[in-house]
Amino acid sequence: MHKQYITTAVAAGLVSLTMTGLADRAAAEDSITVVSGGGAYGAAIERALQEPFTAETGIAVDTDDYDYSLGPIRAQVMADAVHWDVAVVEEHAAIRGCDEGLFVDIDHDELPAAPDGTPAREDFTEGALPDCGVGLVMWSQIYGYDRRRYTDEQPTTLADFFDLERFPGTRGLLNKARGNLEFALMADGVAPEDVYDLLETPEGVSRAFDVLDGIKADTIFWEAGAQPPLLLADGEVAMTTAWNGRIQVAIDEEDQPFEIVWDGQLYNLDSLVILEGTPNLDAAMQFIHFSARSENLAQMAEHIAYGPVRASAQAMVPDEIAVKLPTHPANLETALAADDDFWAGYGDELEERFSTWMLR
Repeated sequence: MHKQYITTAVAAGLVSLTMTGLADRAAAEDSITVVSGGGAYGAAIERALQEPFTAETGIAVDTDDYDYSLGPIRAQVMADAVHWDVAVVEEHAAIRGCDEGLFVDIDHDELPAAPDGTPAREDFTEGALPDCGVGLVMWSQIYGYDRRRYTDEQPTTLADFFDLERFPGTRGLLNKARGNLEFALMADGVAPEDVYDLLETPEGVSRAFDVLDGIKADTIFWEAGAQPPLLLADGEVAMTTAWNGRIQVAIDEEDQPFEIVWDGQLYNLDSLVILEGTPNLDAAMQFIHFSARSENLAQMAEHIAYGPVRASAQAMVPDEIAVKLPTHPANLETALAADDDFWAGYGDELEERFSTWMLR
């Protein structure tokens, strides 16, 4: 269904590509392709899941990168030219893609139980088992800063990010409304549970933009996840919003003098899904079930600072790692769950307004 999303020409092109470049894979079931956003995240998936899966099953796992949009997935499925088997998708994409028939339904009752026998349905975090997916990690948008810039008082709250008087220096912001509007309201004293209700009103949106106005002249806008740690390292910004995993990698692997502020973290869930029409359905489903094991989800946290989405997996993470994750109780105290339904309804309007605001 929903074939209006792809033109005949695109479909023909994809079929041609598949016939010439991918036909030899057919339905061999001896290999699958897993697609993610790549980078440190993709490397973590490879080390924690793909390599041990191959070692256990003998099924090879190839990798590919994409930008998390449904476009290339939709094109493959609608053209009956699927060459990605398993994809990492954000929560809203897992739901929408399932509704469009892009992903295979998954029976969550068949997923592996926790070590103590707790069924998967009772062990996974709320929202981490969409109809066509299985939760992989919780990740967050936070802000980080270079502690060398503030030798006396250190930033500790979301309000500090917007306080140029107490904490001078250039800021870094993602070039999108999503995340920035939530941060602005929470920094202005709005409780996390009230943020989206307020953003549904013109007054709430104007209030958020007023807060952002206060730092706009001292802001650099970024668009790719790799940029924030580079902006900090190069001294171009003193503080920047970022994906928590990117900043933690810079701290742990590059010994950068950065700090993460968890106050008001905006967290999201990622899932693994199987593309409808994959010629390697059995192997892809094996990979999903393997990845859903508590011990394997816990291993993800060993390689990147994203939290496991099973209670039993969280309990397996060493304390020294757990404190760096979005899922740690102390980091969740003032957290806000990203509301995909809100952004589905208001996103186009707010992103257009934000784009205009950036250029004004």
